[in-house]
Amino acid sequence: MKILQIIDTLGSGGKERQLVEVLTFLSKRKDVICELIVMSDDIHYTYVDDLNIKIYQVIRKQKKDLSIFYKFYKLFDQIKPDVIHSWSSMCSIYAAFSAKLLGIRFVNGFLRDAPPNLSIKDRVWIRAKLTFPFSDKIAANTYAGLKAYNVPISKSVCLHNGFDFNRIKGLATKDLIRKKFDIQTKYVVGMVATFSDNKDYTTFINAAQSIIEYRDDVTFIAVGDGDNLESCKNLVKPEFQNRIKFLGRQKNVESIVNIFDMGILATNDKIHGEGISNTIMEYMALEKPVIATDCGGNRELVKEGKTGLLVKAEDPLEMVQKISLLLENKEMTAGLGENGRKRLEFEFNLEKMGNEFLNLYNQMKTY
Repeated sequence: MKILQIIDTLGSGGKERQLVEVLTFLSKRKDVICELIVMSDDIHYTYVDDLNIKIYQVIRKQKKDLSIFYKFYKLFDQIKPDVIHSWSSMCSIYAAFSAKLLGIRFVNGFLRDAPPNLSIKDRVWIRAKLTFPFSDKIAANTYAGLKAYNVPISKSVCLHNGFDFNRIKGLATKDLIRKKFDIQTKYVVGMVATFSDNKDYTTFINAAQSIIEYRDDVTFIAVGDGDNLESCKNLVKPEFQNRIKFLGRQKNVESIVNIFDMGILATNDKIHGEGISNTIMEYMALEKPVIATDCGGNRELVKEGKTGLLVKAEDPLEMVQKISLLLENKEMTAGLGENGRKRLEFEFNLEKMGNEFLNLYNQMKTY
């Protein structure tokens, strides 16, 4: 069986990581041949070169490059895959029609989030409507995503992410990280996310300031970069700036998360619904209890009261209550962290994820 995967970049995002992990799993099987089309020079996961799969680069010369339709058609006809799997919305636009013309089974897999209010004004909604009729299966990494895009049940398939526990090997010591960032308090509460409109750092910062007003044993950390970073820094009162630290973009994120006592992910649910969050998976892998906005795929990853706590959007008071609850209850904190790790090991492991993809491709080949 030959599978052709298509993606716009191999940058450092979650879908790119999942694709490379799937390719790693499939490359070990003698009954599967994988080939890959990448539509840019951005290749962060360079170890894909070690997988002994053929990689084609089809670079767009401009944002809307109509020549890609013909290039894809020629490549598909040359490669003759049993299944084509697209991981990006524009890739699906370019690939869906050629796959249909050539009679090749097509998996449309660009659904990575669960938008709360999709409409004709949204670019992804238009791309979904254009490509869904030409898709044999439509894959999302959450059931919430399938529901948000109103995917027909007959075409729906959920392929949850898996977590590679090799990512948390060889971490820097906690003492080294604390010293590097001058953290002297007993407790650390952190959030790892881009400073974009999709995330709700405002609630995180307001909750942090409320807690700092009556506790002197907690430092709050924000890891990430983005357009809203400076405006978020300006929300912090001068007297709290040594206890709310903005670390910017960091390479050793797992080592930093390892010093957290709990991990936060606050989301702007007016415009964004999370898919399967890599950030939350990192928290769980490192046995950190999770406090996350109750939206999108967070509900599929975080089990309320078992692996973490879910909070209403834009509610700093509830976030203060949940953070305080965990700070004051070590047994509960440890239990949530341990359960999160176990849930990841059994429900979101790489072997299970790889087999789900393989089962899908086998089904596609036979019908």
